[in-house]
Amino acid sequence: MAVPKRKTSKAKTAQRKAANMKKAAPALSVCPQCHEPKLPHRVCPNCNYYNGKAVVAEA
Repeated sequence: MAVPKRKTSKAKTAQRKAANMKKAAPALSVCPQCHEPKLPHRVCPNCNYYNGKAVVAEA
């Protein structure tokens, strides 16, 4: 089994983790049904519509 020969330095760890810090928040689109912001290509959490059709039955 492979074992590291030396401890990974703080600088090397920070370099590896820095790539994740650059990620931006996902873009939001507007629901055509209720005009609330939602993630693209997903059912609207507010009105449960997707592509002009009611997808999730309300309880």
